[in-house]
Amino acid sequence: MPKATGKQFDFLEKKHIQTKYLETFDFKSEQQITIETKEFSAVCPFSGLPDIGYIKIDYYPDGGKCIELKSLKYYFVSFRNVGIYQEAVTKKIYEDLKNILNTQRIRIITTYNTRGGFDTTCRQGEIS
Repeated sequence: MPKATGKQFDFLEKKHIQTKYLETFDFKSEQQITIETKEFSAVCPFSGLPDIGYIKIDYYPDGGKCIELKSLKYYFVSFRNVGIYQEAVTKKIYEDLKNILNTQRIRIITTYNTRGGFDTTCRQGEIS
């Protein structure tokens, strides 16, 4: 893979994302739950520079579980030094939360700060 020119920063591999931090509690309902944060960061594996973004999670706890927020924060922090493309972040969070919550009704939206004049928003999943 080609690399950007200039300074290079070291970063960790995707295996350092800590899915083991994710915890749930029992709760079954037909209400939609929305979780948002503006404090997400990972590392662009091309440049080694940080990707800062907003994440929105919409889901229904029809699998009988809710995500515990402190554990979600720890999970997100584990991305901080990992080199992973923005699109792969969205897919990874979607897969991990879908599995632990045991729901098909989940959507992840990631919107990253402008980089090089481009805005990037990625969406994975449906909640209807």
